[in-house]
Amino acid sequence: MNDMRPLILLSNDDGVQAKGLNELIDMLSPLGDILVMAPDSARSGSACAITSHDPLRYRVVAVRPGIKVCACSGTPVDCVKLALEMETGRKPDVVVSGINHGDNSSVNVHYSGTMGVVLEGCMKGIPSIGFSLCDFDADADFSPTVPYVRGIVARVLKTGLPAGVCLNVNFPQPSGQGYRGTKVCRMARGMWSNELYVADHPRGGKYFWLTGEYTNEEPECTDTDAWALAHGYVAVTPVTVDVTAYRAMDGLKDLEVL
Repeated sequence: MNDMRPLILLSNDDGVQAKGLNELIDMLSPLGDILVMAPDSARSGSACAITSHDPLRYRVVAVRPGIKVCACSGTPVDCVKLALEMETGRKPDVVVSGINHGDNSSVNVHYSGTMGVVLEGCMKGIPSIGFSLCDFDADADFSPTVPYVRGIVARVLKTGLPAGVCLNVNFPQPSGQGYRGTKVCRMARGMWSNELYVADHPRGGKYFWLTGEYTNEEPECTDTDAWALAHGYVAVTPVTVDVTAYRAMDGLKDLEVL
């Protein structure tokens, strides 16, 4: 690693072998030195989970000039903690997560291990960005995302982000015409329903697969990430670590007398 170049910490929740992560390494290596600490297998849906009852392990799986890749036995957030304590040697200039195979817009941000990485980096005071592509295919085509990923990361390396703010960037599934551009937008209000597939177990009882159908509860609103993605734009959503509902505080002042 070269102390004169920016240090970029990469992780994800699809695992160290995922195409999206390895494409991200190639995209960002011109911008700085790369340290990867990613789960040794898929940890999708792990959000901000941490490992507290089992020991963590990690191993170095690849080293080449300016790039070091490590695989961790824990969650995406564990990966960030391990990297910062054991491998970086200095504070990274940016934490980047992804590129996730699948959508992390709207309420999905709360379930996302991709965004768990980003929130952990943000809580450590490091500018942090998550990238997701609305395509679950293991061999998804990430080539249309290249100028956007490089441009956004270069901008954040140059100007930083406000304290306590990170970015959730979602790409629509590519079309033959490419993307229409970027939109800075808010997360859509939506909800998952019909979330369990129930089946009879051959040895008795039931078993359940988590599934579901997402409903955008405000499809007419043009300022949301859901609208942007549906209309071919790259959705850039600023996310805050502080989840305090400030507008509700005054209405709850009577609780202070209880």
